[in-house]
Amino acid sequence: MKMIPIPEKAYGSFFEGDCYIILYNKKTSNGFITDLHYWIGKDSSQDEQGAAAFYITQIDDMLGGSPVQHREVEGHESEAFKSYFKSGIIYKKGGVASGFRHVETNMYNIRRLLHVKGKKHVSATEVELSWDSFNKDDVFLLDLGKVLIQWNGPDCNIAEKSRGLALARSIRDDERGGRAQIGIIDNEKDSPDLMQIMNTVLGERRGALGVGIPDEKADELQKANVRLYHVYEKDNNLVVQEIATRPLTQDLLQHEDCHILDQGGFKIYVWRGKDSSKEEKKAAFSRAVSFIQAKGYPATTNVEVVNDGAESAMFKQLFKRWTEKEETQGLGKVEQVKFDVSQLHARPELAAEQRMVDDASGKVEVWRIEDLHMQPVDPRTYGQFYGGDCYLVLYTYLISGRTHYIIYMWQGRHASVDEITACAFNAVELDKKYGNEPVQVRVTMGREPQHFLAIFKGSLIIYEPSLRKGQSTTGTDEFNTKTIEVPARASSLNSNDVFLLTTNQVCYLWCGKGCSGDEREMAKIVANIVSKRDKQTVLEGQEPVEFWAALGGKAPYASDKRFQESTVRYEPRLFECSNQTGRFIMTEVVGFCQDDLDEDDVMLLDTWEEIFLWIGKTSNTYEKNEAVSSAKDYLKTHPAGRDLTTPIIMVKQGYEPLTFTGWFSAWDPYKWSVRNHKVIHRSIAPAQCHCTDRLSCTPQDLNNGNLNKRNAYSKPASPAGSRKERTSPAYKPHFNSNVNSSSNYQNNNAPSVVSAVTNGNGAYPREVLINKTVDELPEGVDPAKKEYYLSDADFHDIFGKSKNEFYQMPRWKQQNEKKQHGLF
Repeated sequence: MKMIPIPEKAYGSFFEGDCYIILYNKKTSNGFITDLHYWIGKDSSQDEQGAAAFYITQIDDMLGGSPVQHREVEGHESEAFKSYFKSGIIYKKGGVASGFRHVETNMYNIRRLLHVKGKKHVSATEVELSWDSFNKDDVFLLDLGKVLIQWNGPDCNIAEKSRGLALARSIRDDERGGRAQIGIIDNEKDSPDLMQIMNTVLGERRGALGVGIPDEKADELQKANVRLYHVYEKDNNLVVQEIATRPLTQDLLQHEDCHILDQGGFKIYVWRGKDSSKEEKKAAFSRAVSFIQAKGYPATTNVEVVNDGAESAMFKQLFKRWTEKEETQGLGKVEQVKFDVSQLHARPELAAEQRMVDDASGKVEVWRIEDLHMQPVDPRTYGQFYGGDCYLVLYTYLISGRTHYIIYMWQGRHASVDEITACAFNAVELDKKYGNEPVQVRVTMGREPQHFLAIFKGSLIIYEPSLRKGQSTTGTDEFNTKTIEVPARASSLNSNDVFLLTTNQVCYLWCGKGCSGDEREMAKIVANIVSKRDKQTVLEGQEPVEFWAALGGKAPYASDKRFQESTVRYEPRLFECSNQTGRFIMTEVVGFCQDDLDEDDVMLLDTWEEIFLWIGKTSNTYEKNEAVSSAKDYLKTHPAGRDLTTPIIMVKQGYEPLTFTGWFSAWDPYKWSVRNHKVIHRSIAPAQCHCTDRLSCTPQDLNNGNLNKRNAYSKPASPAGSRKERTSPAYKPHFNSNVNSSSNYQNNNAPSVVSAVTNGNGAYPREVLINKTVDELPEGVDPAKKEYYLSDADFHDIFGKSKNEFYQMPRWKQQNEKKQHGLF
C-alpha cells in the first residue's frame, strides 16, 4: 500500500493488477498547470484503489489544492491521460499483489502477445498467446524478447500500422535497450519466414480470422447533454439537486458548496467551491462514484475533480461564458489592441491570434450570386454588400514568392436557402479552378473575420433590405472597421458608436460620447462612400432640430458606457471527425502538434472565434463532402450553446494559412511537399534464415540472428483497392550484412528498426531521401535522421563534411543544415 516510483523507461506500461498515480506538470505563461491522475487496473483490489484515492488527496493538499484530479479506469482513460504516452500504453498481466514479477529492461526471456488498438493514441493489451486472439481489423505484436513481430490485420488502416510500429520501437528502445529486432508482416504471403516463427509459437492457424470489436465512442449529442447538480449537506444528509441544463453559466456555481456536472454520462466533473468544508473536498471522489452508481452509469466512467479558481480548460469550455478572477469586471471602454502587421510572418502565433494571414494588401475579386450563378461586381463598389444576397470574394496574396488563395463565402442574413446553396456550389467550382489550393471561409453577415474587414480597407458597408439610410460605424482603423445599415430612428443610436444619417440635403455624422477619435476618422471615410452630399458632424447632446426630425423625433436609446465583457481565452482544441457510423463522432487530440494531423482524415481545430476544417490529401470523398456539415453539427451540439454563425474555415493539407499554423507550437512548412513525388517500391532480396534446417527454425535460433530483410525494410503493402496504391519503377537496395559496425555515428544514432546502412555500402540514393515525406520514405528509415542513410560520398558531397564531423556539431546546427538540404 505504498507509493513506489516507476523508472522513466517504464512510463506507459501498467500492470492490470495494480493502481498507479500520475503527476503531470505543464508550464504556461502564468506558471504551471498540474494534473493528478489515479489509474485503476481491472484486476486491482479495492484496498489498492482506496489507497490510491487517499494518496491523491494527500498530494492535492500538499500542492495547495491547485491540481485537477482525474479518476482513470483501465481501457477507458481520458484523452489527456493517453496524450502523455506518445508511443502508446501497454497493459501487462499480473501485478505486485499477484506475485508476478514486473518486467525489467533488457530482459529477453519473454513470450507475450499484445493486441494493439487505437488510431491517435494506441493501447496494447496482453492477450492469450493464440491465433484465437487475432482479428482482421487490428494490429498484433508478438514479443519474443530479442525479436518483435508486428502482424498487421488485412483491414487495419495505415495510421494503426504506423502507431503499432512506434510502440514496437518504444519497447525495443526502452525495455530492451535497443537490442532487439523488429519484423513486420503486412501480407502473410510475402513474409514466409516471419510466419514460420508465428506458427512455431502460436501453432498452426485453423479457421478464418474474426472481425475486431469497434471502440465505443460517445456521440456529440450525448456530450451536449450537460446537467449541473448542487451538492450540499442538510441535517447530516448529503443532498444532490439538479439546478441547470445546457447552456450553463458560471454564476450557477456557489463557492460555499460542491457541484457535480454530468456530461451525459460521458464524463463526470466535481467542482469544489473554495469555501466548502475540508470534509466535503476530501469526499469529492467518493461522491462522484456514488453519483455514477445512482445514475446507473458504467463503473469505468471518467471522473475529473476541479477546484474553484483552478478549473481545467475542458471544464470551462462547457460554460457559455467564463470570467477569470484576475480579469477586470464592470463598466469601461473596451481597449483596442493594435498590432504591427509586419510581424505576422515572423510570429505565426500572432497571425493566429489576430486572425490575419497577411497585411491585406493582396488582390481582391468579388462576385454576387444572381440566378444561382456568379456575376462579377463592379470594382468601384467592392466592400458594399446587401443583406439579401450572397457573395464570393477571392483574395490572392504572396508569401515567399508563392501564391496563396482564400475564398470567402459571404452569406446575407436575408439570403434564401437556394442562394446560400448556390454560393457554396460556386465556391467549390472556383476552388477547382485554382487547383483545389484555396482556403474556404464561410462568413455569416455580422460575424466577418478581421482579415475580411481588412481587405476592404475599412470600407465594408452592409445594406439591409427595405431600410431607410442610417448606418452604424464601428472600428478604429482599416483593419477592423465595418458599417451596418440600421433603421433610421432614434432608438437605433448608441452612445458608444458613430452613426451616419443620410437625408436629401445633408449627411450627418453623429458621434456618441463613448466613441473614440479613431472611430470618428474612419466614419468620415465611410461617409464619403455612402453619400456625396455635404457632411455635418453632430455631437451627442448638441443635435439640431433637423436631425431629430429626420429620425422621426426623439426617443430613448442605449446611452450606458460599453460593458467590458471578460471571457476566458479558450485553449484551441483539435478533433478527428467521423460520422460514417451514422453518429457524429469526434475524437479529441490532447496536447496536439502537427504530427497529429492525419492525411487520411478530416480534422477540426476549434479556436472558439473560428472553426478550422483541415482536409487531409487522402481523406475520402464522403468525409470531404460532409466536412462543413460536421462543423455545423459540432457547433449545434456544443455543450456551451455556441454561436451558429461562427466562421467555418476549410484548409487543405499543404496549403495551410498562418492563421491555422500559428496555433501549432512548431510548424514545419516542408513536412508535406505539394509537388508530385514518385514513390519507389523496392524489390527485396530473398529472405535469409540463419539455421541449418529451415523447417526446424525456432525463435530462439533467430534471437541471435537478423530478421529477414524484406520484413525489416519493405514498405507495408497497401491493401487491394486502397487509395494509397501506387505503381512506380523498382529499386533494389544493397544491404550490408554487418549490423554491428563500430562506427560512432551508427552506434549513437541508430535510427531504424534494424541497421541497414553501414559505411556507405548499403546506403539509399539521395533522391530516395531528399524532400520526402514520412510516407514516401523506405520502411525502417527514421524520418528524424534521413541524412544517416546517405552513402559517405553523397553525405560529403551534400554537407561538405563527414558523418562523424556532422554529428559532432551542436544539434541546432545539424537541424539548420538538414533543412537547407531537404533532409529535415
